[in-house]
Amino acid sequence: MERALSAPGKLFVSGEYAVLWGGMSRVAAVAPRTAALVRRRADARVHVCLEEGLLAGSATPKGVRWEREVPAGFSFVARTLDEALRAHGRQSVGFELAIAPSAVGPGGLKLGMGGSACATVLAADAARFILEERFDTLKLSLVAHALGQGGKGSGGDVAASFAGGLLRYRRYDTAALMAASSAGGFRAALLEAPAVDLWRLPTPKLAMAYAFTGESASTRVLINQVEARLAEAGRQAFVERSDALGHAIEEGLGGGDFRAFSEAVTAQQALLQELGPTETEGMRRVLAIAGSYGCAGKQSGAGGGDGCILFAPGPEVRAELMKGLEARGFHTMALDVDPGLRGEAQPDARLRAWLDAHA
Repeated sequence: MERALSAPGKLFVSGEYAVLWGGMSRVAAVAPRTAALVRRRADARVHVCLEEGLLAGSATPKGVRWEREVPAGFSFVARTLDEALRAHGRQSVGFELAIAPSAVGPGGLKLGMGGSACATVLAADAARFILEERFDTLKLSLVAHALGQGGKGSGGDVAASFAGGLLRYRRYDTAALMAASSAGGFRAALLEAPAVDLWRLPTPKLAMAYAFTGESASTRVLINQVEARLAEAGRQAFVERSDALGHAIEEGLGGGDFRAFSEAVTAQQALLQELGPTETEGMRRVLAIAGSYGCAGKQSGAGGGDGCILFAPGPEVRAELMKGLEARGFHTMALDVDPGLRGEAQPDARLRAWLDAHA
């Protein structure tokens, strides 16, 4: 019994940081997709195969009894499998799970497109399939990812990998579910938990691209720094302004007045800079180049590195912008919104080979 899966990455279109404090975000699910393959075992053993190697243990009603300390590269997947087994709440068969590495840019640096969230969603649904469970994959993924980040993060990347498309998303409160996971009654809590505030929007009519700056950043560190600087009143004022700009950006993605849309995107980027130095020199260069081509852009996510999401009035202009950025040493990708988590008819041959090697 096996199942092949894939899920997309994500880019924030608007509302990063504001979504942490009750505001609304817009998030796009984008390629490249990440593949996974899960296979049931006859015993209670659990094998996780990643590019880094193998992590093994045994399934119990309270999670996996791992044979060694969980390495950093396995942390989100291992945490998710623990939460899935706690939601199952009884002895179960074991399984083997292989997940492909997330996409990287030049020099092997992560592109900042939500690799840990994508892996979390894949692990949650793979375990749900093997355990023949009916828990909500999205809610369990939000809990596992929040626990893996020490309660930080909005979950917007998790929502995008799960649901796909262009989304309007408000942060989901996982506190009660995290408490139930540690205290007991996690399965019932998942079933009774309120719905996630998630709304799929129409496909954008503008041409989109991504430019990687050649630097990676730690979202958790940046969030801690920003929240240390900004008191509650300042956060709420920021949310109000961000929500207004996010609404204008959402409207502009449907086409129409590109100049007004560009002004809203530029204002959103300027607002983010009021939180502190989240814009790097590489980002400033990318955005200046985009403006010279008559395009708009902003950082996507917490900042401090990673890249910028860019908007052009049409594919021809986008192609010229991407050529200009590539000529200046930036790695670029044309973007289309991608479907969310899904089963695949054919497994990734590399993942099957990993499982076979550790069977």
